Amino acid sequence: MTATVEATGLGKRYGFRRWGLRDCSFAVPPGSVVALVGANGSGKSTLLRLVAGLTRPSEGVVRVGGAVPGRARDRIAYVGQTKPLYDGFTVAEMVRFGAATNPGFDRRGTTERLRGLGVPLDRSVGRISGGQRTQVAIALALGKRADVVLLDEPMADLDPLARPALLGELMATVEERGCTVILSSHVLTELTDVCDSLLLTNEGSLQVSGKIDDLVGGHRLLVGPAEVYAGGDRVGANPVVSARTTERQATVLVRWLAEPVDPRWAVHEVTLSDVVLGYLRSPAASSAPELVAV
Repeated sequence: MTATVEATGLGKRYGFRRWGLRDCSFAVPPGSVVALVGANGSGKSTLLRLVAGLTRPSEGVVRVGGAVPGRARDRIAYVGQTKPLYDGFTVAEMVRFGAATNPGFDRRGTTERLRGLGVPLDRSVGRISGGQRTQVAIALALGKRADVVLLDEPMADLDPLARPALLGELMATVEERGCTVILSSHVLTELTDVCDSLLLTNEGSLQVSGKIDDLVGGHRLLVGPAEVYAGGDRVGANPVVSARTTERQATVLVRWLAEPVDPRWAVHEVTLSDVVLGYLRSPAASSAPELVAV
């Protein structure tokens, strides 16, 4: 299956020394919903801007549908954290602007979506709430009917009721059109049932990538008395991702290959949050080779 988004050795340098992102390689197939996660400053926004074609890579290449982003802009929709809109336009005028500047724009569907969300179409963008502004920006992005939709922290301004509605809208859009969605978020619990793949950036590098089911199924938490773990990079045959120890207990996240030899270890299945937090605690750790391709 041809990848919708493919990056090879992708990197972005700011100035002479600071890299926002470096040596990033992955491939995302069509119809995927990808969670892009990581700490603040880890390279998530830089990666999205590179895929959107809003900034040029310092090294490597990224392609959308086989073309560099600059030649695939009609196929890409992007919503940044600042949700840039024209404050002096009414919401209805923003929809008309979207239709005038994007071939194939779904003007009627976008208007109906915003009306259903209770966003006042006759009010200027500068006078609506932050959450409504986010809804307008996302509705315009979906109205573009792009092959790839990039959303940078789309749920940050939304209330707890609006967040699941947005995720449901994204799922319906993917099912209807087969587009690919990549969204960055810190709210891992809300992504588990929606996203099928994960990209995890850490300290400017892509640390983990893969199918979420494979990543969760391929890791375990081992819990045992402190004396059973003396450090090291393995527990039995299982490579250690991260470990936390107290005077009494050791808790170790491992890539799961086999039952540990020592019976004092209790083996627990993990959640997506366990996996993400474990890797974020250990920037030097990386996913197993069989889990690298998204």
